[in-house]
Amino acid sequence: MADYQQQHQQQQPQQQSKAVQVAKAATAATAGGSLLLLSGLTLAGTVIALTIATPLMVIFSPVLVPAVISIFLIITGFLASGGFGVAALSVLSWIYKYVKGQHPVGADQIDTAKTKLASKAKEMKEKAEQMTSSQTS
Repeated sequence: MADYQQQHQQQQPQQQSKAVQVAKAATAATAGGSLLLLSGLTLAGTVIALTIATPLMVIFSPVLVPAVISIFLIITGFLASGGFGVAALSVLSWIYKYVKGQHPVGADQIDTAKTKLASKAKEMKEKAEQMTSSQTS
């Protein structure tokens, strides 16, 4: 009797896992088929729109191409100038905080670099003085 119950319990998970596998496969096939159909419709719509728009683009291309280029350059110029303005304001704000002693982010690195540069400059000055004194002697 115990053997029958164990076999019955072992068969149930296999049957459930097969049912789950079938459900997963059906779901995947449905989702895949739907996406494939949507992809085909998008491709068909693109081809139809391109077929309709191509003659209009050829007719209006002497006007449209320079207009698109001009609009692109104007938008790019405004975005670049705005970006440079924001960058300049943030740099000026950082410098103001640094000069006022408020210790902005990165001030430690600037101080360390300043110290290293000063020590290297001092070393170079001493070497130059040694070189000039040894050449004159």
